[in-house]
Amino acid sequence: MGAFSCTTGSRLPTFNCSANYPYPMAGTKNFEEIVADIRAISARSELILEEIPAPQKLAPFAFAMTADTDDDVATARFVLLHDPAGQEGWGGNFRCVTFVRAAVDHEMASDPMVANVGWSWLIESLEKFHCAYVQPSGTVTRVASASFGTLDEREDDSELEVRASWTPTDSEAIADHVRAWLDLLEHSAGLEPIPEGVTPITRSNITS
Repeated sequence: MGAFSCTTGSRLPTFNCSANYPYPMAGTKNFEEIVADIRAISARSELILEEIPAPQKLAPFAFAMTADTDDDVATARFVLLHDPAGQEGWGGNFRCVTFVRAAVDHEMASDPMVANVGWSWLIESLEKFHCAYVQPSGTVTRVASASFGTLDEREDDSELEVRASWTPTDSEAIADHVRAWLDLLEHSAGLEPIPEGVTPITRSNITS
C-alpha cells in the first residue's frame, strides 16, 4: 500500500504521489491539485454548477458536485473518489461515480433503443475528451408517469436516467472526465452543440 498523509490547515488532504501503489496510474497530480482543476472548469451559460458535501465513508478522499440546466430540464451529480490502496472492482486508485437525469419526450421514452442511446452518449462524451479509463459500469433507466383522478390535469412525464461509474487511469486529466460528464448532461438535456470555432458564453467556475 502506498503511504499517504494529510496536511494541516488546508481544505483538502494531500497524499504522497511517489508511493508505489498496487495499480498503475499515469500522472503525478495529488488530490488537492485535481480538485483545483475541477473547480476551475467553466460551463456553458445554460448550466449551473455547485460543489456539494462529498460522501465520507466510500473512500479516504472524495469530491462531489452537481450540475443543473437553468430551465430545470436536467440535473446531474458527479463524485470523485480516491483510495491510494485502490478498492476491489475499481482497477485503480480513483473512481468517477455519476448520475444524470433529464426530461425527454414520450416518443423518445417509448423507443426500445433509448437505453442503448443513453449509454452511447456517455461513451461518446468520454471519447470526445480523450478520457482514459477502465472498468466502466452503469444502468440507463427510462421512466414514464401518467396522472389520474384529481391529478388528471397534470401533464404526463417521461425521464431518462443514466447512472455510471468508471476508473480514470491518468491523474493529470481527471478534469476532462468532469467535462465529459457535463457533455453527457448537455446531450441528455437536448442542448444544441456549440459550433466549432464559436466561443461559448460561460458561467465562471463552480459555486460552493
